Amino acid sequence: MALTLYVDTARWRAHQQSVLQQFPGLVPVCKGNGYGFGHERLAEEATRLGADILAVGTTYEAARIKDFFSGDLLVLTPFRHGEEPVPLPDRAIRSVSSVEGVGGLVGARVVIEVMSSMKRHGVKPEDLPKLAAAIEDVRLEGFAMHLPLDRADGSDAVDEVIGWMDQLRNARLPLHTMFVSHLKADELARLQQQFPQTRFRARIGTRLWLGDHEATEYRGSVLDVTRVAKGERFGYRQQKAASDGYLVVVAGGTSHGVGLESPKALHGVMPRAKGVARAGLATVNRNLAPYVWAGKQRWFAEPPHMQVSILFVPADAPQPQVGEELVAHLRHTTTQFDRVVDR
Repeated sequence: MALTLYVDTARWRAHQQSVLQQFPGLVPVCKGNGYGFGHERLAEEATRLGADILAVGTTYEAARIKDFFSGDLLVLTPFRHGEEPVPLPDRAIRSVSSVEGVGGLVGARVVIEVMSSMKRHGVKPEDLPKLAAAIEDVRLEGFAMHLPLDRADGSDAVDEVIGWMDQLRNARLPLHTMFVSHLKADELARLQQQFPQTRFRARIGTRLWLGDHEATEYRGSVLDVTRVAKGERFGYRQQKAASDGYLVVVAGGTSHGVGLESPKALHGVMPRAKGVARAGLATVNRNLAPYVWAGKQRWFAEPPHMQVSILFVPADAPQPQVGEELVAHLRHTTTQFDRVVDR
């Protein structure tokens, strides 16, 4: 009895190919929990795609994945002086976001991140004169820009990249390769047309692995079903059942990432109103679970346990049976499955 990730493998791989066709020379990204699939699986898929380079989040991830992928490994987290040294092969490429960082990686292969409107990290325009001298001591693989997902001010992503390309060119820095994130296919094509001597390489994770929502599905096995009457106490905290129904124990708890979610950026009146409503229900211990039964998303009977969750299904709904599976709407990047089934 498990929390299972089902993968429609043919459909999933067809989607990967469609993304590859839109973004020739793309750099697959495999970071965190491997977008819910795991590092080993995504390394295998990247190899199948013919990728010559795989982007990972940290040096620790690079150390784990190096035995599963034979190409270059681009570490996205920038190098910092004083960081713990992690043994990596020469095919590892470090990201750098400062002139000082470049100076700390003499002889290494590096990609230099420039400061975008994300304002997260990156070399600034005023650093470029010093950078020209610093790169003589490293093996420069290219520059990189990490762009925002949304542009509330109506600005154009292509214009932002062009602005930096012009500044790098004016500083007489080599522009043979530019790694970019969060550009559309037509935006990438516009840049490639304007700068034919530069190879633009899109770093893509979410769109590549999770872009087809119908290709994957989580399901949790029903482990136990207990009938309860209104007012009957149950669970760790001995709450009272609000009505007659069933307590359904289903595979998937906090160790799997069930019940965990990251803060959301809400835009517009309706999403904010729904957020307020959810918060209000939570104060009276009403929390919607990710599990679906009989066409409806069900409520947690109490907060999820470590490896299982207990749901409340009202008496007017069909009774789940032990061994059946409930579809679970879970966030891939925070979920750890027990097993994966390709079909």
